Amino acid sequence: MATITLRVNEQENKFIKDYVKINNYNLSSFIRDVVLDRIEDDLKIDEKKILSALKKSKKEKKYSHNEVWEELGL
Repeated sequence: MATITLRVNEQENKFIKDYVKINNYNLSSFIRDVVLDRIEDDLKIDEKKILSALKKSKKEKKYSHNEVWEELGL
């Protein structure tokens, strides 16, 4: 198992430890879950952006390479 070090100032340290203690969490599990949830949320957002772009691209007019060259005057 690997270890990741997290640097926080004293105020943040106290805040995190108090929160974990009040909610009866394990500090390591809590931080791991929060980080992994954030990554999962970001991936979902990226997936939504990709699917949205794909959906939009299907509605857009498509041009042949000849039409593009003609439009550019080449």
